[in-house]
This record gives sequence, structure tokens and C-alpha cells, in this order.
Amino acid sequence: MAGTYVRVKCSDCENEQIVFGKAATTVSCAVCGTTLAVPTGGMAEIDHEIVETVEAR
Repeated sequence: MAGTYVRVKCSDCENEQIVFGKAATTVSCAVCGTTLAVPTGGMAEIDHEIVETVEAR
């Protein structure tokens, strides 16, 4: 499965979390519960700051 991971910074609590770019479910911040990513059928809709694209290891 091809896809990218991005590090997203929560605008409410400043927590940084890694999110799959094609997330199939809603992704919430692990600290405050704010919605970080919403699935759209393709690339997830991310309304917060994308800090970086994470390289595959």
C-alpha cells in the first residue's frame, strides 16, 4: 500500500502527531481530542499545520 505519513501539529495544544496521509478513519489528537484528519475517500483532509513528511524506514 503506497502512501505517505505526515507529522501534524495540533493548533489547540501544540502536540505533534504522525498521521497517515490516506487515513480511512477520523484521527484525533492523543492529548486534547481535537480532530486532526478527516477521511475523504483519497487523501485525508488535514486542517492543522503539517510540520513535515515522514520518510518510510
